[in-house]
Amino acid sequence: MSLPPEKASELKQIIHNHLLKMDIHGKIREVLAETVRDDEGPARRSLSEADFLRALQRRGIIDDMMKDLHFTQVAQLFGCTNIDPSRRCLYLQVLGGKAFLEHLQEPDPLPGQVCSTFTLYLHFRNQRFRSKPVPCACEPDLKEGFLLEIHRDGIGVGKMADATSMLSMCDPVHFVLIKTDTSSETMLVSSYFLDWRTVLSSPSSKTCFAVELMGVGSESKVPAGVLTVSLELYPPLPEILSADIISTQQSLERQRAAEKERLFLVYAKQWWREFLEIRPSNQTKLVKIFAQDENGVNRPVCSYVRVLRAGRLLESPRQAARFVSLLAHEKAPVVGGGGKQEQWCTLMAFLCRGKGDCEDHATLLCSLQLGFGMDAYVCVGTKAKGVPHAWVLTRGTDGSITFWESLTAHRLSAKCLFFFPLPDFLQNQSRWKAMSEEALKSVCAPGSTTSLPPLPPLCSPSLDPAAASNQLELEMRYLVSEHRKDLDLATMWDDHLSYLLSSALSAYELERCTGVSCGNEEFQDAVRRAVPDGHTFKGFPIHFLHRNARRAFATCLRSPFCEEIVCCRGDHVRLAVRVRVFVYPENACAVWIMFACKYRSVL
Repeated sequence: MSLPPEKASELKQIIHNHLLKMDIHGKIREVLAETVRDDEGPARRSLSEADFLRALQRRGIIDDMMKDLHFTQVAQLFGCTNIDPSRRCLYLQVLGGKAFLEHLQEPDPLPGQVCSTFTLYLHFRNQRFRSKPVPCACEPDLKEGFLLEIHRDGIGVGKMADATSMLSMCDPVHFVLIKTDTSSETMLVSSYFLDWRTVLSSPSSKTCFAVELMGVGSESKVPAGVLTVSLELYPPLPEILSADIISTQQSLERQRAAEKERLFLVYAKQWWREFLEIRPSNQTKLVKIFAQDENGVNRPVCSYVRVLRAGRLLESPRQAARFVSLLAHEKAPVVGGGGKQEQWCTLMAFLCRGKGDCEDHATLLCSLQLGFGMDAYVCVGTKAKGVPHAWVLTRGTDGSITFWESLTAHRLSAKCLFFFPLPDFLQNQSRWKAMSEEALKSVCAPGSTTSLPPLPPLCSPSLDPAAASNQLELEMRYLVSEHRKDLDLATMWDDHLSYLLSSALSAYELERCTGVSCGNEEFQDAVRRAVPDGHTFKGFPIHFLHRNARRAFATCLRSPFCEEIVCCRGDHVRLAVRVRVFVYPENACAVWIMFACKYRSVL
């Protein structure tokens, strides 16, 4: 982590003042004099820098110096301005990676060369972090520090979490490692839950160890690589706990979770037997009770849906649906091909990767709809040709039913699909068999079991939409000009016409969000004024979920309408292109591009 020059000077001044305050020069002179006296004698040798540092360490000078240095002042220099000195913090450092054998033959990237990268994401008690991307390698240079605030729910302001209260905090640190290739495609490498509480028994509240990351999906039993991790509590604990106390606590938590899961499994088997006995046709119904996550762990499907509030990041259920639809759809990869591998990802893994299967989209949308106070459910069924699919259903207070396709944000009223009253059908106990609410809460309610992955908050976007739009538009202009140059065509841009296209792109995105079309009349009127009599106007809008200019341009040229505009020949040909990047939480992007041309019509 680097500091700007002015911050570096400020840090030096803080350290200098601290050293003066503790009379470090006097203490160093004392140790130096003692060390020289000890070294006098027949076997006298020259005093090295290492000898002197060891002497300072033996006398406790270095520990005293670090102990009294005001952590909050230094932390604020690194941008950690929200440090509360009355709360305990966990400083987690990743000190490097090794044994990422898939990249054993990976050559070192040349300066300026685009290469595949690793990015590490962390979630702990409603706090999220990400590392800088580093080039993929067998020993990736993943070196980053994260300051995690440890606070106990219900502890008042000014009260610091002690060792006993921290021992009862079973929330893990969730590591998610993502690989991004040269075409900006992301891949989930590993998803790991770290129990950080070993630091409670470590001398000086510091510990360092290796974390073996496993693969995901069909490779969840295969090591992906190793990270060296250091943990340090600030302020240090006045008294540490014994390792036996910590292991006993962890063992009790595992036993309680296992017992709850065992009882739920017994109940689920009984429920399933009763369901099959209701009628023979139930044998063929698609019913999901458990689903595997990215680590191959079987979890009750209800545990994937939780109440998720987006704060100020999303304003309505429809905007939430738009956001979810912008996360790309990709089925879990299967080694060797074959059929679909079903995998329901934890929310953290889905958000960090930025794409997932229909079940991931449906559970996220349902969670957000619950956060907006809606009566929402995930539906599991089939679509065309019997392909399994998942979507969301919401019930209104008047009994109305709406289906939400989470991959597209399309909404359908049940009246359009069914000839019988669906609300009555849903409430008919002879057609639907409910599960015990108490049984579900025992394994799915927040805090019900330590094996339940914690729910991460959504992250606000870090992308500047105006800067992203301008950059992509410049790249598009360059690609169009180069393409026309290859065809021996000159390119003349009409900046005013390009600007006018903005209102159309804004209207398209608004319609995707709200389902309401508006602003088209103003756009058409402006274009009529900008296109002289005897000229023809043509426009082609297209929508993407990524910001890769070359990929987008190649896709556009596959449309004959777009190619006709880009390759336009004629008299007084003027070209226009406008890009609008609409940014949502998690840096999910709706990218709208419109190509247009105007030319004099020659009959």
